[in-house]
Amino acid sequence: MRARSWLRLLGGALVLAVLLWRFGTGPFVEAWRVTTWWAVLAALVLTSFATLTSAWRWRVVAGRLGVPVAPGPAVAAYYRSQFLNATLPGGILGDAHRAVRHGREAGDLPAGLRATLWERLGGQAVQVGLAVLAVLLLPSPLRPFAPLAVAVAVAVGMVAWWLRRRGDAARPGFVAADLRALLERRTASRVALASAGSTAAHLGVFLVAVLAVGVAAPLTVLVATALVVLVVSSVPVSIAGWGPREGVTAWAFGFAGLGSAAGLTVSVVYGVLAAVATLPGAVVLGAEAVRGRGLRRAATPPAPLTSSPVLEEARHG
Repeated sequence: MRARSWLRLLGGALVLAVLLWRFGTGPFVEAWRVTTWWAVLAALVLTSFATLTSAWRWRVVAGRLGVPVAPGPAVAAYYRSQFLNATLPGGILGDAHRAVRHGREAGDLPAGLRATLWERLGGQAVQVGLAVLAVLLLPSPLRPFAPLAVAVAVAVGMVAWWLRRRGDAARPGFVAADLRALLERRTASRVALASAGSTAAHLGVFLVAVLAVGVAAPLTVLVATALVVLVVSSVPVSIAGWGPREGVTAWAFGFAGLGSAAGLTVSVVYGVLAAVATLPGAVVLGAEAVRGRGLRRAATPPAPLTSSPVLEEARHG
């Protein structure tokens, strides 16, 4: 497990090193220059919507697996996990922390871990589906990749079908049992709706980054490119989310004739906006630390009165 974590970090670092060697520091400096307060405010608003919809998706999945989460704690936990994902190496440690904590609080650690895993996989599956539709239907330079996109979507669907059918009806494995529950029509539709809302909000943040950089391109091209970037960004081979996202954005913008350097700048601005928009998670962590310290103090018994030197002296005259 430790070797796998190091490989993820090295993968992200390698991509960043190649980008620095290819483009220099210019796109990174430009990204800091064009990031404005209006862009930060827009990112905060859009990310709050993404957090609400993602927390709802988590609640739907967790409730279906028998470990429900209340609305308020779900939003707070999701903000906390996003902040940790954006600040710690790997980009998934926040989700791991959320899963373990939820499982322990619910008294069923395996179910808590599975709830977070399926919630994240469900969101990524919808994101892949939207990216495939965008490449297929929207006029953009990415259309030649439509057959590959369809092949990926079919492969994901076939794997889900096989896992759902795995095992006999009397004693199915937990994967098959979970998928049967989560692919039930009402549950699946709510997960899909929540995931579409979250993806739309992250797409909005990407378009804000495009506007901040000043890239002029048809909306169809930007939407198709952004959805592909969001899919690649979810690959857990990065340094707190940095690495593959910058590489694929530079490639996609170059392929679309918008300039690889401009794409890299857009990706850096998007990364900055996405990181800043998770700062409410830091507030959640701070509040939990203060509350935990208060609880520990309340649980500590007061020192016995006989331990006071003054009382001892008075007692013995």
